[in-house]
Amino acid sequence: MLRIQGLSKKFNKGTDNEIEVFNNFNLLIEENKCTAIIGPNGCGKSTLLNILAGSILPDSGNIILNKEDISNLSEEKRSKYIGRVYQDPSMGVSPSLTILENMSLADKKGEKFTLRRLIRKNNIDKYVELLKSLGLGLENKLNTKVKYLSGGQRQSLSLIMATMKHPDLLLLDEHTAALDPKTSHIVMEKTKELLDKYKITTIMISHNMKDAIEYSDRIIMLNKGRIILDKASKDTTEGELMDIYRAKLFEEIA
Repeated sequence: MLRIQGLSKKFNKGTDNEIEVFNNFNLLIEENKCTAIIGPNGCGKSTLLNILAGSILPDSGNIILNKEDISNLSEEKRSKYIGRVYQDPSMGVSPSLTILENMSLADKKGEKFTLRRLIRKNNIDKYVELLKSLGLGLENKLNTKVKYLSGGQRQSLSLIMATMKHPDLLLLDEHTAALDPKTSHIVMEKTKELLDKYKITTIMISHNMKDAIEYSDRIIMLNKGRIILDKASKDTTEGELMDIYRAKLFEEIA
């Protein structure tokens, strides 16, 4: 379970360009569920994920993950508990390393190691089985550098790497936005399969409202750092979300 308490964040404080993203923001994320967060650009979606991951520090507030306060942990230390898949397929992998080297790095997350002893041969069969589950033939390309893979292959590999150690929290940061519709569907189906299999508490940012409904348990819509909708996905329609979204955009224009 993830609990966010009293979260506040401003950028450019004390200047004419000061922006308040969150002010005493509170949110409870259910354990073993996928929560989709949607909303217009600038509503706070990416800032929230960056704060949870530790790449941005809040001005105040607490982040409690499975009863442990991780608010003061560095991004590196939080990565032991948190997996993340980025919008850019190249950000969750090391393009200059091979598939095998990338998976070995992911497998050693949170451990001390040297590059000389990066790959443990007795783990290769495990990696092969994980890659087979993607159905992309990557298990036959273990020694191929990731920079030669397609965007969909990289993102699928990122997903496997982010979930292979069963993190307490998985952050999906518009992880299919850079993919074509067919590849996006494949990655979303694989995402659902992995989340169902490992029961990982997940926050998924999406601009695709259809995907947000279909692949999540709960929908939260943000606007200006505030929650304006919080419903079970099964009780939500794409039309309802679009109506709220358009209404908020119209308010901005007016």
